[in-house]
Amino acid sequence: MPEIPGIIRPDLQELPQIRDRMTFLYLERCQLSREDCAITIRDERGTVHVPAAGISVLLLGPGTSVTHRAMELIGDAGVTVIWVGEHGVRYYASGRALSRQSSMLIRQARLVSNTRSHLAVVRKMYEMRFPGEDVSRLTMQQLRGREGSRVRSAYREAAKKWNVEWNGRLYRPDDFDCGDPVNQALSAGHACLYGLAHAVIAALGCSAGLGFVHVGHENAFVYDIADLYKAEITIPLAFEIAAEAPENIGAQTRRRVRDEMVRMRLLERMVTDISSLLKEPDADEEAVDSVYLWDVHGQLENGRNFSVEEPR
Repeated sequence: MPEIPGIIRPDLQELPQIRDRMTFLYLERCQLSREDCAITIRDERGTVHVPAAGISVLLLGPGTSVTHRAMELIGDAGVTVIWVGEHGVRYYASGRALSRQSSMLIRQARLVSNTRSHLAVVRKMYEMRFPGEDVSRLTMQQLRGREGSRVRSAYREAAKKWNVEWNGRLYRPDDFDCGDPVNQALSAGHACLYGLAHAVIAALGCSAGLGFVHVGHENAFVYDIADLYKAEITIPLAFEIAAEAPENIGAQTRRRVRDEMVRMRLLERMVTDISSLLKEPDADEEAVDSVYLWDVHGQLENGRNFSVEEPR
């Protein structure tokens, strides 16, 4: 039987750990191919060679094309590929998750399934959104009330600063044009946050559907994470853009939010924040690459025959 052309697929243990790789690499308007063990990235300016084993996540934006040979190398090297809008403002699809272990997904499922730990994560989220406030003893009803008050205050302050009339958050998901300019800008801006949050959640191997503040929707956790940054990014920008009254408020908002997310290095912040919310303290997820068997008393060794001979 003839040998299959190409490099020999490396064992998982031979690949660099996540902490030894580069961070997320965003590409747009280029062609991805393969030369030996490197991904070649070509555009009108020339060609760049990137070692596949040194990349953690490839975010493929508009205008990118990738060859089958490049995808072979990307898959063998354990690289996560996510197809996104410009600078991550939309999430379209993804391949394998960044992590080779399911520890963060298991941790997320455990936290969301227990009432006490579920509430603890919600409190951590509110602490991130409104730093300086002690929410350690607040109930869910009190947290929702505190959030509503703070968000309304953010709307009022932005409306006053930019002299924009504000009559409340009114919109229909299926009809973008029905809202006034500031509501249109808010919808467009929030959609950008949802896209980037979804991409990061998929890359980390978490579940988009296992939310803490939001529940019951396939993107519940996406809404949870995006909410952490609305008062800081999309709310003030939406009122500023509405005051400028551009001809195409949706497109202008997407570009401005995109630029602000890049300036604030929001993708890196999301990775850090999600890890902080879900990871066990001092856990080293990548230290061991193992598969275990589940048991009510704990994990059991994989690859072992547990049969016991019947006594004669």
